[in-house]
Amino acid sequence: MTRAVPKSGKPGRGQRTPAATRPIARVCVDVPLAHLDRLFDYQVPVEFEETAVPGCRARVRFAGQLVDGFVVERAETSEHTGRLAFLERVTSPEPVLGPELAALARAVADRYAGAMIDVLRLAIPPRHAKVESEEPAPPPERNEPPDSTGWQRYARGPAFLDALKAGRNAHAVWQALPGEDWPTRLAELAATVAAEGRGSVLVVPDHRDLARLRDACERLAGKDAVVALSADLGPARRYRAWLAAERGTARIVIGTRATAFAPVADPGLLVVWDDGDDLHADQRAPYPHVRDVLVQRAHQTGAALVVAGFARTAEAQLLVDTGWAHPIDAGRDAVRATMPRVTSVGEHDGQLARDPAAHAARLPSMAFDAARAALKAGAPVLVQVPRRGYVPSLSCAQCRAPARCRRCAGPLALPVSGGEARLPRCRWCGVTEAAFRCATCGSRRLRAVVVGDKRTAEELGRAFSGVPVRTSGAGEVLSTVDAEPALVVATPGAEPVAEGGYGAVLLLDGWALLGRPDLRASEETLRRWMSAAALAKPAGEGGRVVVIAESSIPTVQALVRWDPAWHAGLELAGRTELGFPPAVRMASIDGSPDALAAVLDELELPDTGEVLGPVPIEGDPDGKERALVRVPRAQGKALAAALAAAQSVRTARKEPDPVRVRLDPLELI
Repeated sequence: MTRAVPKSGKPGRGQRTPAATRPIARVCVDVPLAHLDRLFDYQVPVEFEETAVPGCRARVRFAGQLVDGFVVERAETSEHTGRLAFLERVTSPEPVLGPELAALARAVADRYAGAMIDVLRLAIPPRHAKVESEEPAPPPERNEPPDSTGWQRYARGPAFLDALKAGRNAHAVWQALPGEDWPTRLAELAATVAAEGRGSVLVVPDHRDLARLRDACERLAGKDAVVALSADLGPARRYRAWLAAERGTARIVIGTRATAFAPVADPGLLVVWDDGDDLHADQRAPYPHVRDVLVQRAHQTGAALVVAGFARTAEAQLLVDTGWAHPIDAGRDAVRATMPRVTSVGEHDGQLARDPAAHAARLPSMAFDAARAALKAGAPVLVQVPRRGYVPSLSCAQCRAPARCRRCAGPLALPVSGGEARLPRCRWCGVTEAAFRCATCGSRRLRAVVVGDKRTAEELGRAFSGVPVRTSGAGEVLSTVDAEPALVVATPGAEPVAEGGYGAVLLLDGWALLGRPDLRASEETLRRWMSAAALAKPAGEGGRVVVIAESSIPTVQALVRWDPAWHAGLELAGRTELGFPPAVRMASIDGSPDALAAVLDELELPDTGEVLGPVPIEGDPDGKERALVRVPRAQGKALAAALAAAQSVRTARKEPDPVRVRLDPLELI
């Protein structure tokens, strides 16, 4: 349904004449207010009849001000009976907002109770006029489908490739084998689709994964057929790559989060790798997740979809359980042939190091021996630690209460080793605490709760004298390491790829990951463990993985057996019983107590809706509160619509206190 815009409060530029054909432009104006989340009608002046094409950028006068907007469509008539304002200017005739992208942006905004213009701000990069004026490259030539024998190790792999060649809208959840060259496997899928003349969109979490995937795609499909999108490209290079996708001069588009909206021509394949990584969740309103965007896009376009990774999320398992997607996984014989030997060592099972060096390095004898054997065989050893820094968390040595700053109550830590920095320092305000005294028991002694990568590297350097020690994390992330003896200490997500694989992978301080107060703690822990363990050599080549955690924990059992589907099933069953996503749709509403109470009072929920809270947000300096609202999955659209309506009422009233709404947030507790 079209909407009419109020006429301009200022006189136009002389007597302007409407266009002869389709004189009405329906515009999505760049005004981020919930009650204005609709299309407005403007007249197209005759001078813009040819350039004001659907999808172009334009400038319009709205409420007396010039604002940007997108022409979504042109029409012959308007439902508005009064006088309409004219388009002020066509910023660019480039049709950057095609019908498919407009429909996707509208659907994503509706799913997340957001505004369409906010989604378009995520989906369409800023204009770069010089790049836009460049002559477009010719479409790439079709190549022959690549060799795809690597997919024969998976039960449904060949059938999925046949579906891609036939253009069917197949949906799959791919469980990659340990040590799998996943960039090559995904590049084979994309090149197969490109050989049929269709496009592919592949989304990965970070730039390191992007570099590996780009190399694989260019090797199989050719450089001319591939473009990469990421924020670190810079405005010109990013917009040039985006235009190549929009103009159809590149059939394979790969990149990070925002690439899920890439306007590839005739999409035949959509892929998200490692969908459990929190980098796939956008931190800007309306906070969409790449997996959900691609699922919505697969619904609308009929493209095939692959949700892939070494681990499996509860959301991916739900796609399998409902029959919407089929699993692509290998048999147990293939898993056992490719996985390393995984052993768990409990914190309290009595396995202490047999020599002083091992004790100093916080390694049980089994982990110490595995590392020493791998180094002796000439292979590197990966050591995963949960936190970066030196000693990022301290507590009272007597009563175990968290060590807090006397000035701001922030957590105390040891940032680095040596000199004055050995004194604990507040992680919030940076003040050094030279005379700590526990507020609970009065003790002055401190103990480390979690040891960071810097301290671990220091300890390992003493335990393995003469072996080079490298760290990867925060600002110094390594992409690869050579196939030579070395200790590589990395935080989760920063593990470099070793040529030929690691001889041993040590997963330290498992309790620090499993003990986090987070609904997804066990799922995220297994994902991090499996991502690191997948970099090890197979057991037949001496590959070992030692995880420092109790063997009775289901998450540890899933790693030992390399069975993430079983663990995802447990996670989904547990969340179904407790009433948490993805078994239900849930929204978190944050705001001041008065604003939150007003929203909850006016919220028109379905009869099945349930409100949890509100409760104070821990550590919030403004005293904000949070309420959770949940409904059955079938009522998810009604919940999103109710929240959008409540936000519209607030912005229409010009309420001063902002309220943040997020649907299915990753962090619930």
